[in-house]
Amino acid sequence: MKNNLRKGREHLPYAVPYGKQNISQADIDAVVSVLNSDYLTQGPNVPIFEKSIMDCTNANHAVAAHSATAALHIACIALEVGPGDVVWTVPTTFVATANCAIYCGADIDFVDIDPIRYTMCPKELRKKLERTDKLPKVIIPVHLCGQSADMKEIHCVANEYGIRIIEDASHGIGATYANSPMGNCRYSDIAVFSFHPVKIVTTAEGGVATTNSESLAQSMMLARSHGVTRDPNLMENSSVGGWHYEQITLGYNYRMTDLQAALGSSQMTRLTQIVERRVELAAKYDEMLQEIPVKTPIQSIDTISSWHLYVIRVDAARHRSVFDFLQSQDIGVNLHYMPVHLQPFYRRKGFSPGQFPNAEAYAKEAISIPLYFGLTNESQKFVVKSLKTALS
Repeated sequence: MKNNLRKGREHLPYAVPYGKQNISQADIDAVVSVLNSDYLTQGPNVPIFEKSIMDCTNANHAVAAHSATAALHIACIALEVGPGDVVWTVPTTFVATANCAIYCGADIDFVDIDPIRYTMCPKELRKKLERTDKLPKVIIPVHLCGQSADMKEIHCVANEYGIRIIEDASHGIGATYANSPMGNCRYSDIAVFSFHPVKIVTTAEGGVATTNSESLAQSMMLARSHGVTRDPNLMENSSVGGWHYEQITLGYNYRMTDLQAALGSSQMTRLTQIVERRVELAAKYDEMLQEIPVKTPIQSIDTISSWHLYVIRVDAARHRSVFDFLQSQDIGVNLHYMPVHLQPFYRRKGFSPGQFPNAEAYAKEAISIPLYFGLTNESQKFVVKSLKTALS
């Protein structure tokens, strides 16, 4: 179906996007205050933002980076992922979750998803572990759409085999699992959040890794900043003058700027309000879509989602036509996600269709419809009306 309504304005945002940042005057004032300060790059606002994440998650440490991709990379570095190692994640995620292992020289493999949560299936994990010739060093469950994976079961299985865990919680700030905040690392070594503009709160670009391990936090802080330190406890020669610093390991320039951190700290003060609005919008979708032939998201009783995304599933035979029609109405629907193992880069590594049937079936039916703090009731009704028309 040709999208005539957007012809000639493809570069413009959709009238009703699937996700969108919400910037308040307080956010603007916070960023302007940094522009008027002595610090633009990493300065005093970064630890303030990190503290807000620690307070939110109850984790002992938080390490901010310039993106969630960078945070995933330094998490792998801290867990000493390298050549000869294997990391497992799920196909239903953004490619960065898999790429972070490749950056370290490791190999990647996948575990199929649970058809209810759309997250790593503990049963599939156990089956794959029982038949593998080489155990993964690290697994990376992904908390899709804001709902946690079944971390108790995943942790139980991984613990039997001595496998470390990184939670990709990019979608999940403000969510809970087993009555505890996502990112508290009770069932993992490290958890990573994203603060991209379409996420629940934003730092423009940015990510944070949380952990309860002081040594892992220290490793991630070194990795994000060239491997350089001024800490006399870490240096080989601490008796030189105040100008002295030492590079004690290989690192990267993954630091978060004070501009990003100030925006993030301001946004975090509204996290509860933002999540409550998303929960309200999701409940309204549940109600309005009851009489329409789509499958709505199922929420597990042990989770409270922060509702980064609202994903419906439609009959695979009509998936393309429904998607195209909604776009033709200037509704910015999306697919989260095309299975990573089917991307050309990973196909060249030997992956092929049919290996992970739950993830592939999900991708043939899933459509993310608009959900964001500023979505109006009228726009939400328009989305549902358009969806009904597409399916009629």
